Amino acid sequence: QVQFVESGGGLVQPGGSLRLSCAASSSIFNIYTVAWYRQAPGNERDLVAQITGGGATNYVDSVKGRFTISRDNAKNTVYLQMDSLGPEDAAVYYCNAPRGPTSFFSDWGQGTQVTVSS
Repeated sequence: QVQFVESGGGLVQPGGSLRLSCAASSSIFNIYTVAWYRQAPGNERDLVAQITGGGATNYVDSVKGRFTISRDNAKNTVYLQMDSLGPEDAAVYYCNAPRGPTSFFSDWGQGTQVTVSS
């Protein structure tokens, strides 16, 4: 089973930037859609952005123009560049490859914590 390892989170001031990384254990996922999700305390895990194997991207409205998802297939890694961060972006961020609307190719990893605070 493929595994994803998230990294790059941390503490950032409002208006700051972070780049998250999602490393896949298998190169086969270079041809699949990979997505970033986030979960704040008390909330459900929600989709943030996704990128297809061909590089097409999609974002939720709340992050459009601020976040950029990209992938480096040679490194089996998907990135999430996050700019103009606000308190509403604070959450644990996870990546996974959706198999369908509610199913995924991998178990959820530990995620990476993003904290936005002055």
